[in-house]
Amino acid sequence: MTRTLVLLFSVATVTSSLAADLDVRLTRVANDKGQILVAVFDSEDGWDGRAKARAAQRVDASKGQVDLRFPDLEPGRYGVLVMHDENGNGTLDKTVLGIPKEGYGFSNNPRLMRRARFDEAVFELPEGGRRIEVEMR
Repeated sequence: MTRTLVLLFSVATVTSSLAADLDVRLTRVANDKGQILVAVFDSEDGWDGRAKARAAQRVDASKGQVDLRFPDLEPGRYGVLVMHDENGNGTLDKTVLGIPKEGYGFSNNPRLMRRARFDEAVFELPEGGRRIEVEMR
């Protein structure tokens, strides 16, 4: 019985230490039209569209602030990409000059006049989890 309890405890410890929750707070959401798409990437290939996102959510937009949770991610390096799809067409609409007409954001909130690279948006997710804030642009 003692051996069984020790085995169960060690499995529970290993399982819980391999999972971390990522809480994402979006700020400055322009309006409550459409949906917010949030994708979590664990590689440059995923960030650049050559691999699937590690996790993703689509939620109804809410003006001001939106909170999301991505549970049970492995601790490691991640980047978060956010798009406010106001008209529901699944793409970030842009002007003829290529300037986004809908809201977007990246983890680490880099101030760029272009799409952030993975290395500019990457952050560490520790075993205990983490909360990040993404300011919509």
